[in-house]
Amino acid sequence: MTAPDRRVIVVVAAIVEEDGRFLVTRRLRGTHLAGLWEFPGGKCAPGETHQACLVREMAEELGVQAIVGGELLRTEHTYATHTVRLHFRRCHIAGRPRALLNQEMRWVTREQLRSLEFPPADAELIRLLVEGPPFAPAQGLD
Repeated sequence: MTAPDRRVIVVVAAIVEEDGRFLVTRRLRGTHLAGLWEFPGGKCAPGETHQACLVREMAEELGVQAIVGGELLRTEHTYATHTVRLHFRRCHIAGRPRALLNQEMRWVTREQLRSLEFPPADAELIRLLVEGPPFAPAQGLD
């Protein structure tokens, strides 16, 4: 549960899997949790839908068009100053991703996910992706 006075930030992240590998990016210096790996996405603006948020974030960060699918996992994690409500959505991308913010970007296998350091809020998703059954890339797309 979140404390009544704690700020809640809604974040949507894209789970893009192609040829058995997932697209991940590294958080930039000077940002919260700098240097950790994450799935691309970002904060939802007030009134913005999850789909619109991911389409905008993927274009801004990676220069690709996102085709947003179903939610794979929803979770909350409380940090010292705020709570993050994370929505992980399956996505396809049209175009070749480019690191437009000069962030590091990689395609990694399920097994390689274990060796990268992700934010604590991503722990349940990493476990699901590594230990759970593979999902078909087209599954769950709206």
